[in-house]
Amino acid sequence: MALDEIRNTKIKKVEELRKSGIDPYPATSSRTNLIAEAINNFDSWSASQKELVLAGRIMALRNMGAMIFLDINDDGGKIQALIKEDSIGKEAFDKFNNFVDIGDFIEVGGLLFKTKREEKTIEVKSFKILAKALLPLPEKWEGLKDVEERLRKRYLDFIMNPEEREIFVKKSKFWQATREFLLKEGGLEVETPVLERIPGGADAEPFKTHMNALNIDLYLRIAPELNLKRLIVAGYDKVFEIGRVFRNEGLDKEHLQDYTQMEMYWAYTEYNELMKIMKRLFKTVIKKTLGALEHEYQGHKINWDAPWKKYDYYKVFKQYTGLELKKVSEENLKEYTISQGIDTSKHIGKGRLIDVIFKKKVRPNLIEPGFLVLPPIDIEPLAKRWPKDPSRVERFQIVAGGTELGKGFSELNDPLDQRQRFEEQEKLGEAGDKEAQRMDKDFIEAMEYGMPPIAGWGSSERFFAFLVNKPVRETVFFPLMKSR
Repeated sequence: MALDEIRNTKIKKVEELRKSGIDPYPATSSRTNLIAEAINNFDSWSASQKELVLAGRIMALRNMGAMIFLDINDDGGKIQALIKEDSIGKEAFDKFNNFVDIGDFIEVGGLLFKTKREEKTIEVKSFKILAKALLPLPEKWEGLKDVEERLRKRYLDFIMNPEEREIFVKKSKFWQATREFLLKEGGLEVETPVLERIPGGADAEPFKTHMNALNIDLYLRIAPELNLKRLIVAGYDKVFEIGRVFRNEGLDKEHLQDYTQMEMYWAYTEYNELMKIMKRLFKTVIKKTLGALEHEYQGHKINWDAPWKKYDYYKVFKQYTGLELKKVSEENLKEYTISQGIDTSKHIGKGRLIDVIFKKKVRPNLIEPGFLVLPPIDIEPLAKRWPKDPSRVERFQIVAGGTELGKGFSELNDPLDQRQRFEEQEKLGEAGDKEAQRMDKDFIEAMEYGMPPIAGWGSSERFFAFLVNKPVRETVFFPLMKSR
């Protein structure tokens, strides 16, 4: 039967139910317990003949003449229900037979018992339709093979694949563990604006919008960094934010256009001390999310409990490219990218070239968990210079499995140095680099009132996607998809 025919048949059932005085979409339910509670307390409740009302979606239905078996799912579990004509009466039994289908939401009242096959079951004494479905559930969810279709109709994916729903239970634990750790460390959770006059705090192309009330163009933030640092100037010592950021960049297994990011800024702290804090945060969050400190990522066993490595940016760059960053020129970098077939059409300036080479040729080799430290100043305009070599900055990234899971650094608090770096970024922007950072004069002015030493960190839900070994778009509920 065609889908339209099935839908029309179900709509007729809705109309007939209403004519008979039954609301197919009532506002209330008499549910007394979750299905998981019924399963967990099955022995005692079945022995005491405790009457229950359970509710959920019908996932399977087996009609055996004078009796009907059905599987009912709610958010926490699944149970079999048995409806017998001699238990509920012929009129009610016929009504169920004629009007109830797989996919409908229903509540059933009755007693728990075990069938001859020892299956935990509720024998139905009464039932009530809670929501009549107009479209049928797929008999076999092809999303198991077709990722695009699965992501477009995520609600069906979750109905048919409970294991996919479990990913988001873990994700909730992930952010909860992150928040609890930072609060325990003395952090203050704050909210800063999503709409900004000048986007800053990261190298990314922003989304642009317009505010009618003030007749001004605005940008969706690419990072909360500069506003959080303004709060440090204002006198808050430890602030963090977990919120949405927006970047108008490409789609791949590690990148989305809108996603959740955590950023934290601790005053009177520097990057070495922050590394210790972040190691504790990572191990705490991983343990609470996965229940263990070891997991798989793209065929690699990642053990966060083993001693972490320390990767020197300059040394690993030379190891895997043969290039010495202290001596290499922009022309040398261009020649290397051409020889390696690396597309640099969107990468302007020495810093961008270093970064794209690193991501293509070096980072995939960094498998064991560790800190990648002290990159060249060319790739990080917001970090403090390393006193032993001012051409490098006090920045670290946590890396594992050949990818980067966040970065932190001793924040630049010299307003004169910051102004100069913004000016250099502006030149890149004028040359056509859409990801170059913009001059934020108000932020410079805030710094000129005095900004204490700060260490800051940022990481996103890419970290969670790494833990569950999934592309990041499969770890968000409703990712943006290309139009058909």
